[in-house]
Amino acid sequence: MTPVTPQPGGLSPSSPPAARHAFVTLVTNADYALGARALLRSIRLTRTPADIVVLYTGGVDAASLEPLTEFDCRLLETELLPLSDEFNARHARRNVHETAPFTKGRKPQFHSPLDNFCKLRLWQLVEYERCIFIDADAIVLRNIDKLFRYPEFSAAPNVYENLGDFHRLNSGVFVAEPSIETFDRMLAVLDSPGAFWPRTDQTFLQGFFPDWHGLPVTMNMLQYVWFNLPALWDWRSIGVLHYQYEKPWEADHPRTEVLRPLIELWHAYLTGENIPDLATLDNPAPAGSVPG
Repeated sequence: MTPVTPQPGGLSPSSPPAARHAFVTLVTNADYALGARALLRSIRLTRTPADIVVLYTGGVDAASLEPLTEFDCRLLETELLPLSDEFNARHARRNVHETAPFTKGRKPQFHSPLDNFCKLRLWQLVEYERCIFIDADAIVLRNIDKLFRYPEFSAAPNVYENLGDFHRLNSGVFVAEPSIETFDRMLAVLDSPGAFWPRTDQTFLQGFFPDWHGLPVTMNMLQYVWFNLPALWDWRSIGVLHYQYEKPWEADHPRTEVLRPLIELWHAYLTGENIPDLATLDNPAPAGSVPG
């Protein structure tokens, strides 16, 4: 048996690496473990040679993780980051949601802001030359291995309401180069005295990498584009579909009807049944159009 490569503190891998590159996601509870099932299937269907790594916290039980093993992934148990009590108190769910409320959509009850910072553990995965992080509430619709050639730090803009948001990044998909030196610098900046990151890892990463490289919006197509900016939507070019705010596995969430085509697509990837040819899917109706 090939020995498991020792990991830096805070990570416990289930198996050794098998490739130079990896797709990485984070699972912090049973809901995101369910989301990861659809994500992992979608990645495997692209026939990528890259590894798939699932970082998971103590909030996930073994029964929720077991279905992920079908997709030949590396499971890496992770501890929460070693942050001060003051930092943890400032970033508790209640404080984040009250201090910087989400006004554009509804975050589910299982959203835990402190867990989000575990994404930074990616920089400890030094057995890989480059990683693509993808949130567990996303699916990959075509091969995106070309992103492994993008530099650190690359991310798509947080565009889902208007074109004025191109200056903000969305951390649901990003390209990074693991480095213990970078990880240590991140922790020092992250937990500096009085630091508050209202959108957790997303706000932090934009501040840490102010000269971030832009990925096309198609590499992190946010689901609200479907009804807010339909002219941007083209199934033929979307690489990653990201279900920000409401999740497709939530029963009857507030956007269910308007997002039904996207929800049905996610369920197809979850089960592996009746996954459609994307070329046959209809793009959303133009803004302001009247149904016939």
